[in-house]
Amino acid sequence: MLTRISNVDYFKNRIVSFSSVVQLGDSCILNGLSRALAVQREAEVFLGNEGNFPTYSIFRMPLQLPPINESISFIRHNRTPIIKANNIDITALSNSSIVHIGNTKHVSMEVRIKHIRQLLPHGHEQNSG
Repeated sequence: MLTRISNVDYFKNRIVSFSSVVQLGDSCILNGLSRALAVQREAEVFLGNEGNFPTYSIFRMPLQLPPINESISFIRHNRTPIIKANNIDITALSNSSIVHIGNTKHVSMEVRIKHIRQLLPHGHEQNSG
């Protein structure tokens, strides 16, 4: 059971992009996923077969989550079950980010990026104009 109320007087967000989410209100499950190829090239050569995620093992490997085996003990006393914020001012959200105002039971976030650097063979520098 979700037990607190979120109260925000003023919320401003300028940019939300690339699968990001602004969630106002309670939720049971939040899942964020982002996959990207970051290619740095010394020359502008496009092979035509770029962008196929399954060809790279990083995108096929199962996610290895470490086990949580810590015992936690606490006593909760909510005098007023309200989370209060006067102002929230965000410049930008990008790449599967989540801003969530409210209660959540389960959150899962995953980002996988394959960085590729393609350099010219030594002695074959690109002409600059």
